[in-house]
Amino acid sequence: MNMEQTGYLHVYTGNGKGKTTSAFGLAVRALCAGRSVYIGQFVKSMKYNETKIEQLFDRVRIEQLGSGCFITREPAPEDIRLAQEGWARCAALLESGEYDLVILDELTIALHFGLLTTDQVLKTLARRNRSVEVVITGRYAPQALIDAADLVTEMQEIKHYYTKGVLSREGIDR
Repeated sequence: MNMEQTGYLHVYTGNGKGKTTSAFGLAVRALCAGRSVYIGQFVKSMKYNETKIEQLFDRVRIEQLGSGCFITREPAPEDIRLAQEGWARCAALLESGEYDLVILDELTIALHFGLLTTDQVLKTLARRNRSVEVVITGRYAPQALIDAADLVTEMQEIKHYYTKGVLSREGIDR
């Protein structure tokens, strides 16, 4: 397999803003190059503005694989069930090679809260179709995932307007 056909594993992590935004930017780039894209959003259940790319491109599929954000509470059995079912769908897509680019948004949050295990994710990634490019986003990326990745970017917050009381803004933050 030549370098052009090899799918690499990207991890976008850290406490700074921009992990999902970067992944969606890569999705637009891939779509404009004629590639197909699957985006599975763990933890999230709300369709933010970026999910509207489904209306603009034919070769993209976006699914929410959770019941919503539970950062301020313990995950419920329903959260675990949805993450496990979502991961089973993602694993099948990764192995099939149906999509050129697979983005697993907030997967590291699902790992951090124990909805999935790092071991099960790494085993699936090792079995994936080698032509599939994979992007995993979210805070708290485990070291084993970082070690397995081909490209790791850490978003570091230096300054954020949120600290001045500015809430999420339509079209900029959501």
